[in-house]
Amino acid sequence: MDGTKRENIKPGLKVKIVQKQHQRSGALTEGIVQKLLTKSSNHPHGIKVLLENGVVGRVKEII
Repeated sequence: MDGTKRENIKPGLKVKIVQKQHQRSGALTEGIVQKLLTKSSNHPHGIKVLLENGVVGRVKEII
């Protein structure tokens, strides 16, 4: 599924995100969505989310 569309992402989903400091390397962090932070319906770099462990990043993959 596509991590650039807000409609595809809901709290409780397991996702892989890229954190701001890892954008160059592309290192992904896996976790469960707690809250959506992007207000627009889509974003070319991925919807920004807060994971349950407190990490913030943009969704690259929905598992």
